[in-house]
Amino acid sequence: MNWDLSPLFSSIPEAEEFLKQAIFKAKEFEKKYKNRLYTLNPDEFIEVLKEYEEIWENIGRALTYIYLEFATDSSKGNFLAKFQELATQAEEHLIWFELEFIHLPLDKQQRFIDNAEVYKYYLIHLQEEAPYKLSEKEEKILMKKDLTSSSAFVRLFDETISKLKFFFNGEFLSEEEVLSKLYSPNRDERKKAQVSLTLGLKPYQDNFSFIYNQIKKDWKIDYIDIRGYDDPESPRHLSNRVSKKSVDALINAVNNSTFIVAEYYNIKKNLLGYDKLYDYDRYAPIKLTDKTSEISFEEAKELVLNAFKKFSPTFYEIAKKAFEERWIDVYPKEGKRSGAFSHSATPKAHPYVLLNYTNQRRDVFTLAHELGHAIHQYLAREVGYLNQDTPLTTAETASIFAEMLLFEEIKNSLSKEELIEVYAAKLEDIFATLFRQVVFTNFERRVHNSEELKPNEYNKIWIEENQKMFKDSVYLTKNYEIWWSYIPHFIHSPFYCYAYSYAQLLVLSLYKLYKEGFENFEEKYIKFLSQGGSIPPKKQFLELFNIDIEKENFWNKGIDVVKEMLNEFKGITSDYTKQ
Repeated sequence: MNWDLSPLFSSIPEAEEFLKQAIFKAKEFEKKYKNRLYTLNPDEFIEVLKEYEEIWENIGRALTYIYLEFATDSSKGNFLAKFQELATQAEEHLIWFELEFIHLPLDKQQRFIDNAEVYKYYLIHLQEEAPYKLSEKEEKILMKKDLTSSSAFVRLFDETISKLKFFFNGEFLSEEEVLSKLYSPNRDERKKAQVSLTLGLKPYQDNFSFIYNQIKKDWKIDYIDIRGYDDPESPRHLSNRVSKKSVDALINAVNNSTFIVAEYYNIKKNLLGYDKLYDYDRYAPIKLTDKTSEISFEEAKELVLNAFKKFSPTFYEIAKKAFEERWIDVYPKEGKRSGAFSHSATPKAHPYVLLNYTNQRRDVFTLAHELGHAIHQYLAREVGYLNQDTPLTTAETASIFAEMLLFEEIKNSLSKEELIEVYAAKLEDIFATLFRQVVFTNFERRVHNSEELKPNEYNKIWIEENQKMFKDSVYLTKNYEIWWSYIPHFIHSPFYCYAYSYAQLLVLSLYKLYKEGFENFEEKYIKFLSQGGSIPPKKQFLELFNIDIEKENFWNKGIDVVKEMLNEFKGITSDYTKQ
C-alpha cells in the first residue's frame, strides 16, 4: 500500500511551479506591508497575519510533497535540495514580519495580541523568543548558510543510512529489515542480526562521527555563540514550551527509577531460561504459546480500528479515512527511509503516515502510534497552519495514548500465556519510550558538553549511559557500542528525545483518568487535541484535566503507573519464573 500524494500535487513540476508562485506572493507581501505594521489597527493586523499564514502554508505544502517523495525514494535528494533553496528564497521575504512585530512598542504588541483570538499564543511565543532573535540581515545570512551546514549534514546522514545494506543469511537487508530480526524468537538469528548491523555500520563510523560533530558544533554556534542561549538544551525547551526545571525533574525521576528496567529484564532472563541476557536478547519475544507472532497489515488494521472505535467515534472515523484515502505508505522498499512518522502536511490536505511494516507485533503498535499522531494532526487543522504543530512534549500524547488503547484491545481476549507475552511487549515499549529516551538525552547532554569527539569516545559514552539503565540485568557487548550512530534524532533534532518520555508519563496519567471515569474525558481529550499548539501545554492540562505539569511530584505519579504494570506482570509470571 503506497500513499496517494495527489491531495498535495500530482507531480514534482507542478509542486515546483506552485512554490515559485509562493516566492512571488512573498515578495508582494513584503512590498505591501514591510515597515508598516505600526500603522495598522488590530483588525487590519489580523488580516495581514492571515495573509502571512497562507503564504507559509503554500511553502509548507510544496516542501511536504517533496519531502514525502524523498522519504520513499532517496534518489530524489536533488529535488529536495532544489525545493529547499526555492523555499529559502520565499522565506527571505517573510523573515521581517516576526522581527518587526517583536520590535513594535509593547503596548502596540499587546493590542494586537488582545485582538488575535486563535493567534494569541503564537504572538506571545514570538515575544518569548524575542531575546534570541537577530537583525533581519543576520537572520537571512543564517537561513542561507543552513543549506550548507546542519541541513546539509542531515541530508548526508539520511542518504547514507538509506543506502546501507546489511548482509544477513546470504542476502542484503535494509536497516529496518535487519533491525526487525532482533525481535526474532531464534537467539542465533538475533545474534547474527546484531553482528550484521554492526558490520554494516562500522565502515562508516568516521563519517557518522564527523557528521555528529558538525551538527553539535553548528548547534552551539547558532544557538549559544550567536543567539545567546544559556546552554545547548534551552532552544529545545523554549520551542517545547517547557522549563528546564520541569525537564530536569522528569529526567531525575526516570534516572532514579531504572531499577524497574533491571528488575523486568531479570524476570525476562528467567522466563527465557538464560543464564545471561545479552543486548541482542532485549527484544526477544517471550513465547509461551505456539501461535504465530506474525500479524498481517490487514489484521493490524482491524485491531487498531476496533481499539479506536471503542474509545471514540472521532478516532475511528479519522483512522478509517486514513486507510481508505491512502494516507499511509506501508512496506519497506529500496531507497525508502527507515523508521516511521506521521507528517502533518497542511490544513488544506491531511497528514501522511510512513511505516516500514514487517508483520511483527511491534509494527501493529507502531501503526497505532503513527495513526494517533495523524488523528492529532488532523484535528489540529482547525486552528490553522501557524498553530497546527504542537510542542514536542505534547506531540506524542495522542500517539502513545493510541498505543494504550491497542494494548487494552489486545489483552482482553488473551489466555494467561498470551497475556504474559503481550504484557512483556508492552512493558518493553514503555521502556523504549520512557527510559531509553532519557538514556538518549543523557547521552546527548554529555556529547553536546564535550569538544569534538572521536568514534571511540562516542562509543564509551553510549555504553556508559545505557549500562546505567540496565545495571547488571543485560550484558552489553562490544558490538553494541556503535549503535548510537544510526539514531536519526541525534542528527535531525538535538534534544528531541526527552519529549517522548515527557509524553509517556503524561499519557499514563491521562489514561488512568480515562479508566477511572474522569468526567467527559473523551470530549475534553478531543478538545485538547483540536487545540494543536494554540494554547500553552500547562494551561491545557490544568484547565481540562486539573493536572499541573510543573509540579515535580507529577512525574513520580506516572512512574507509579509503570511500577503497577510491572507488579501485575510479576503476578502473572510467578508460576513461570525460577524461585
